[in-house]
Amino acid sequence: MKKTKVDHYTDKEALEFHSHKKPGKIEIVASKNMTTKRDLALAYSPGVAVPVKKISEDPETAYDYTSKGNLVAVISNGSAILGMGNLGALASKPVMEGKAVLFKRFADIDSIDLEIDSNDTNEIINSIKNFAPSFGGINLEDIAAPDCFIIEQKLKEVLDIPVFHDDQHGTAIITTAALINALDINKKTIDKIKVVINGAGASAMACANLFKNTGVPQKNITMIDRQGVIYEGRKNLNQWKSGHAIKTSDRTLNDAIDNADVFLGLSAKGALTKEMVKKMSKNPIIFACANPDPEITPEEVVMVRDDAIIATGRSDYPNQVNNLIGFPYIFRGALDVRSKTINEEMKVAAANAIAKLAREDVPDEVVAAMGGERPHYGREYIIPSTFDPRLISIIPSAVAKAAMDTGVARKKIENFETYQEQLKQRLDPTVTIMQGINNYIKKNQKKIVFADGEDENTLKAAIAFKNSKLGIPILVGKEELIKEQIKKIGYNENFDIEIVNSKDKQKRERYVEYLFKKLQREQGLLEWDCDRLVRNDRVIWASCMVACGDADGAVTGNTRRFGASLEKIKQVVKARPGEIMFGLNLVVHKGKTIFVGDTSVHEYPNAEQLAQIAISSARVVRLFGFDPKVAFVSHSTFGQPLTSRTKHIKEAVEILKRKNVEVLQQIIKQNRLKDFDDAKLLPSSIELESLI
Repeated sequence: MKKTKVDHYTDKEALEFHSHKKPGKIEIVASKNMTTKRDLALAYSPGVAVPVKKISEDPETAYDYTSKGNLVAVISNGSAILGMGNLGALASKPVMEGKAVLFKRFADIDSIDLEIDSNDTNEIINSIKNFAPSFGGINLEDIAAPDCFIIEQKLKEVLDIPVFHDDQHGTAIITTAALINALDINKKTIDKIKVVINGAGASAMACANLFKNTGVPQKNITMIDRQGVIYEGRKNLNQWKSGHAIKTSDRTLNDAIDNADVFLGLSAKGALTKEMVKKMSKNPIIFACANPDPEITPEEVVMVRDDAIIATGRSDYPNQVNNLIGFPYIFRGALDVRSKTINEEMKVAAANAIAKLAREDVPDEVVAAMGGERPHYGREYIIPSTFDPRLISIIPSAVAKAAMDTGVARKKIENFETYQEQLKQRLDPTVTIMQGINNYIKKNQKKIVFADGEDENTLKAAIAFKNSKLGIPILVGKEELIKEQIKKIGYNENFDIEIVNSKDKQKRERYVEYLFKKLQREQGLLEWDCDRLVRNDRVIWASCMVACGDADGAVTGNTRRFGASLEKIKQVVKARPGEIMFGLNLVVHKGKTIFVGDTSVHEYPNAEQLAQIAISSARVVRLFGFDPKVAFVSHSTFGQPLTSRTKHIKEAVEILKRKNVEVLQQIIKQNRLKDFDDAKLLPSSIELESLI
């Protein structure tokens, strides 16, 4: 059982994240131009009167003239915040803002958080009912049971828009998808399995209901609460728990787990023991979803069973049951057909779509998002990655189709292939790319020296770098000044980050010796000159650390101009053998990912340098999980007339041909890059030699 590293952060970092620049995590941005007097007149008075009249005549046109159709309210009363209990409505606001951000980030759904300061279910129901016309859907969050059942059920009866309690149904949908695939891998039949659910809260009951709707017989599901097994005849069961009571002589989890095929834990750390796992059937399925610590760790399971499929709620283990795979896309599909509700058929459709997606070959985008590893359907990959870009097209279309088939959709989708293509355009590509970068870095930890260690922003970056487990930071600076700065920004001065400076005689002498050997002939410097550079210039010191193997990389430039830093670095560090020093920028725009080089080192590269930059860029692009394609760009149009400034472009192509570089096998000449023109990323008049 392979375990990945988890991001860590201090309370200080969490507070700074939420307070930095604009407090909170969401803002409202106008979707129409508001620059002229005419714009304002159309947006408000008198122009706004026209859609007002239309909506008063036909309420359905609100979907056409307002944001209603893409707007979800995220609502809580703070009675069950992230497992921390009833901390009040206002305390739930950071969580609800976070949920709103996830809606936008992953499914391009606008969302507003609304915190209702009440524990009276009727008051909450009436509040939501009265402002619901403004929204296309309602997402209930962190509301304690049994109030969440009452509120959701009543709202479904009185409203004609989707109402979805994600704590219940989101967990149920992802867990059901995982169950479908785990059974497929283990060659077990859903109507024959014995399921034990430890926990009887909102999410546990929703999971049980969806399991039943997917094919598990009720008599085969044993649910357990704090008092033990929920069985027929047990006293003091409320109406929701009594719906899950079965005829059984089992009274405890230890009784029920005997020969069970599936364990689903939505309870507490340590609830399932290794001895209990031993008693389960052959090829058991164990979903230990308690957060932050599961009912049993995967390591503990592996100690006693080598045939188990294991899922948890944590990101540092395979098979994470994460609601983020579900709720944004389920709402996306429901909103796009203007559904009146999210019914059981839509939930089952979502679960099946998620399960099916995990069985398909994983594309390069997912490989990039997972740090260069290509997962394969099997025991450690039964649920798609959270950052799988296919989620945005697969799940909403399945949900939308189910809504249409069951008659709850107000709007029909005529062509699902076109719809899926439109959905793909909604995905923010930076999500996948940045996740991939972070995962790759975490799996290949390096020592990074921060040259400007006394600078406040550099210091914060180094601390965040360490706490995020991205690598091992080293600070260059005076220890007393760095510790003083640490206090100033509110961190513990005893933080565990190495500080280096020229007081380290052994390092200084080694760096001086290295620099003198390199520069005595290149620049005619004396050993004393090199000693002065090493002692007095932090960029030189940091670069020497990299050149002499004491660090893998360096960060600088925050306290001086880029050009000044680069000149210092070039004095010390050599390029990779066979390559040249060059700059590479990453641009993500309108669904396209473009690497641009060289924009920072070579002002006017010659043909040989262009070829080297192309080869080096292709190597780096592969590290990001992309199949590189190279375009050479100059100032002219279609290469005519041929001048000294376009000639070297053609020469660079010929060099690459001669080098027979693997990635550059087919050459398409004189091809104008129109998409770049349209995106306004490059000048409108360019010459392009496109090499695939």
